[in-house]
Amino acid sequence: MHGSGLQLALVFLLAAVIAVPLFKRFGLGAVLGYLAAGVVLGPDGVGVVAHAEPVLAASEIGVVMMLFVIGLELSLARLKLMRRPVFLTGGLQVAISGVVLAALAAMIGLGWKVALVVGLGLALSSTAFGLQLLAERKALHSPHGRLAFAILLFQDLAAVPLIAAIPLLAHAAAPESGHAGWALLKAVAALAAVFFGGRYLLRSLFRTAVRIGVPEMQTASALLAVLGAAWVVQLAGLSMGLGAFLAGVLLAESEFRHEIESQIEPFKGLLLGLFFMAVGMSIDLAQVAAEPGFVLLATLLLMAVKFAVLFGLGRHPGGLGMREALRLGGVLALGGEFAFVVFAEAAGAGLLEAAMHNRLLAVVGLSMALTPLLMIALARLLDGHDDTEAPARDYDPIHDHGHPQVIIAGLGRFGQIVARLLVAQKIPFVALDADPGTIDALRRSGNQVYFGDPTRPELLRASGAAHARLFINAIDDREANLRTTHLLRHLYPHLRVFARAHDRRHAWQLMDLQVEAFRETFASALEMGREVLVALEVPREIAEDRTRRFREHDERLLASHHRIYNDESALLQALREGRAELEHLFEADQAQQPAPADPEPDADGRDGAGVG
Repeated sequence: MHGSGLQLALVFLLAAVIAVPLFKRFGLGAVLGYLAAGVVLGPDGVGVVAHAEPVLAASEIGVVMMLFVIGLELSLARLKLMRRPVFLTGGLQVAISGVVLAALAAMIGLGWKVALVVGLGLALSSTAFGLQLLAERKALHSPHGRLAFAILLFQDLAAVPLIAAIPLLAHAAAPESGHAGWALLKAVAALAAVFFGGRYLLRSLFRTAVRIGVPEMQTASALLAVLGAAWVVQLAGLSMGLGAFLAGVLLAESEFRHEIESQIEPFKGLLLGLFFMAVGMSIDLAQVAAEPGFVLLATLLLMAVKFAVLFGLGRHPGGLGMREALRLGGVLALGGEFAFVVFAEAAGAGLLEAAMHNRLLAVVGLSMALTPLLMIALARLLDGHDDTEAPARDYDPIHDHGHPQVIIAGLGRFGQIVARLLVAQKIPFVALDADPGTIDALRRSGNQVYFGDPTRPELLRASGAAHARLFINAIDDREANLRTTHLLRHLYPHLRVFARAHDRRHAWQLMDLQVEAFRETFASALEMGREVLVALEVPREIAEDRTRRFREHDERLLASHHRIYNDESALLQALREGRAELEHLFEADQAQQPAPADPEPDADGRDGAGVG
């Protein structure tokens, strides 16, 4: 395009605001919309951009910012817990996929050096595409999303030695003894600089920016942190995204985490969209049209091999269920942006001929374009089937604990607090949870816990439920929580059960089963409410008295409404009466401190007379 940068920016923005809503409207996702916009604007489309390489290089900052934001959501402790999926599952994925793809490349006549570079380059998946597709589907924190992130993190690490080895394979660096050692030394120095800067310098920088009180200085500091870490690591030949990710991890536990994320988020979104458009511009449609059979077959083989390897590793050692393993294969079956770098280095070193280089770039680009469609197909296929499946690994055997006093089912954020209190009192217990990730994390912290489904009668018997004094049902899933309680009441009618309740209606359902229900947010909300009154200059003793009286009032209403909660009209009337009673609860105190109005009651028990 022959015009100003402003005109080019306007064209990019116009293409994005037309293509993305259109593709989202038809359920195809934002990534495919950006890709299509890039194809249209690129050299094989209307030719707005004649050369995609400069746009692609500039837009990689979006990927860098995305990895920085992801790092902000982690911490060094959590990253340490991820070492097994990162290095074991991620390492196996790169090794197995690379060897299989290299063997296929050798079958079409490539030499072993070229085939090895091609195989390992194609084994790397796109970090930007994979994480964006997971984010679109709100699956970043799902089991397959966490494993996908771990694999992508290892791939970012693996790309570095692969790129460094290309000159050695081409004999370009043979005379230079110590070339690999010098590269390693630079990498270690760069990572040390990022660690020191993120741990000490950046925090001081943000404190200064906040103290100055100029908003744009906070934005400038956040951008400096991202781009500075990326630049330092790039100088050593490492991935820019890796440097930004590490900087984010080091700032994850700082008091500025949320402020930094809010400053980076707008830049990240726009630049990431530009990156996807640049990839679309890079797809060589002329090459696809010249050799459609070869490019399509190679793309399908690439995606089939990686899908199969990822599915197998997702099942074991990844520990995913069938559906989650299928989703993992779908989101990472594509080629990656590192392939562009690897193949460009190989072509520059004389390993790859120009024709094969162009074919491979077309294959990688086409795999990126097909992946969103594959994800849509998988989603429709899996959503049409029952979610119930066998566990991804065998349940743990429960050993004889000499009839423990307490059994805890569910070790999420709620159950762990109860368990820690019991540990402090040296009270023995058996803990069960059906999430293998939770179990593995807690075992690394020294807890004696077991992987198992508490809704299975044989597991309850093995855990000693027949002799326990107390069963704590802290399961997060409402339906599983109720199923477990039903089973306990059927098998062990005299066992005392404390059950976690999500809200009033869930508490009423548990009370139907003659168990003691504890609303998960009620106590903490009361504590906050008490402190709010104190902050509003109500004397602490008065605030504590009002909190106690409100609790007694709400628990009395909970018990009285339990008898009628299945009668919607009667419940609504009772909730209105409860609200009127609440308005007069502190009537004698109104002259001292007026109370704010309460929301209208709901028939489902979510707050009118107090939720929790």
